[in-house]
Amino acid sequence: MSLLDVTDLSVTFGHGENAVEAVRGVSFSIDRGETVALVGESGSGKSVSALSVLQLLPYPLACHPQGSIVFDGQDILKKAIPSRENTLRQIRGNRIGMVFQEPMTSLNPLHTIEKQIGEVLLIHKNLKGEAAKRRIIDLLNLVALPEPEKRLHAYPHELSGGQRQRVMIAMALANDPDMLIADEPTTALDVTVQAQILALLKDLQKRLDMAMLLITHDLGIVQKIADRVYVMQNGALVEHGPTRGVFAAPKHPYTKMLLESEPSGTTTPIHLDAPEVVSVNHLNVRFPIKTGLFGKPKDFIRAVDDVSLSIREGETLGVVGESGSGKSTLGLALLRLIKAEGHVAFLGRALDAISRKDLRALRPAMQIVFQDPFGSLSPRMTAGEIITEGLTINRLSPDPIERRKRLDDAMQEVGLDPALRDRFPHEFSGGQRQRIAVARAVILKPKFIVLDEPTSALDRSVQAQVVTLLREVQQRHKIAFMFISHDLKVVRALAHRVMVMHRGRIVEQNDTEPLFENPKDPYTKTLLAAALHFDPQEKSTEPPR
Repeated sequence: MSLLDVTDLSVTFGHGENAVEAVRGVSFSIDRGETVALVGESGSGKSVSALSVLQLLPYPLACHPQGSIVFDGQDILKKAIPSRENTLRQIRGNRIGMVFQEPMTSLNPLHTIEKQIGEVLLIHKNLKGEAAKRRIIDLLNLVALPEPEKRLHAYPHELSGGQRQRVMIAMALANDPDMLIADEPTTALDVTVQAQILALLKDLQKRLDMAMLLITHDLGIVQKIADRVYVMQNGALVEHGPTRGVFAAPKHPYTKMLLESEPSGTTTPIHLDAPEVVSVNHLNVRFPIKTGLFGKPKDFIRAVDDVSLSIREGETLGVVGESGSGKSTLGLALLRLIKAEGHVAFLGRALDAISRKDLRALRPAMQIVFQDPFGSLSPRMTAGEIITEGLTINRLSPDPIERRKRLDDAMQEVGLDPALRDRFPHEFSGGQRQRIAVARAVILKPKFIVLDEPTSALDRSVQAQVVTLLREVQQRHKIAFMFISHDLKVVRALAHRVMVMHRGRIVEQNDTEPLFENPKDPYTKTLLAAALHFDPQEKSTEPPR
């Protein structure tokens, strides 16, 4: 008998006419020691199905009109409410552990690592004092956290993203669970840290003979560690089977679409005589570390360290590296949005030497598209108001009829129906919101756009659409792009040249294909191995922060 059997499960949010059926007739099973993946795009119902196992949905808003969830012979849904709660208290965190997508929001910012893991041990094992401390250190060693004894009194913000995720895994494993539910455990992590976390999960699963339910939209991860895969679309299962078989011969059109949605294609070669749009020489950005009563700087963090580069008309420069490498800081410094030292020239004019008034006149020609469109778009403005805001601020197209035409043209260019101009950001999907952000930049007819992780929060299929969109917009208007990302597959599909940053410095730069095929620097080789050739049998440990 399987450890977990979910049969004909349905989940509905709301009641009566306003009820929304999020999951419809889903069935899956997991054996001991097996890894099963639930995959699909955002909104497919995979996380809702997984949260139903531990009954973590917001009841009574959410309900189960039908179905059963049988864990180790116990049907959780058929138990009366008092009995169900008692059963769940014994299962949650004890027999089933859970790792959430974003550890920074899952960990308590006011409690130390020792207190948070100790709480799990106290509730389920009544373990405290020195015995609890020894167990916590053992768990942190198990998940390969560097110097665990020194990390006991650390708070979440004092750890890196990969280290926080290791703490989350340690908490989930504290009581030697029979099963681990991992909900998008690596989405927010850099490729090298992602490879380490995946290797860690696979290694721990084998050592502990633990079942694992993996929820993800990244089919690359599924292919690397899952034994079986279930594909979900619009709340229903459309295909399932052994991972190798599903990937080799997918049967459902949706599965085929997911597998074919890797960002691909090649960039259009730029003209040899294309003029230089941006030129940077010996750029430095330092952030002071202040101390004392009057905040006198005692030291500086070199976020960007002696960087030089150039970007020509119609060219895309990909900037890659892990979080904290200085990629985003470099982009902001080029646009003069943060203070920097060094020479920056835009269209032949030295930005470090012109007045604020002259710089303001250049603003329409240099734009930025941010990582999270939901956070960068005003929730109180319609799509039309957001896209035309730059025209209003820069006093361009004062005629309402002309401004409306430019709005409609910009929306059509990025693949949005102009009839949607009066909708608010929350009424659009993630991919549509990013299209609005691109339209807001393109409507000003810029010569240069900084694209700061514009696809990292999107599903693979939507990523592919946005990459195609950016390529078409660039070809049409000959815009120079700086494309900042830690997703090397997207960079390879879009960039003419790639620059690799590490700790604020450029460690390697070259044309895209030569760099991917024959990297020179050890750090570049590590990035490429993690992104393109990850082997879950290979172990790696994250260096201390």
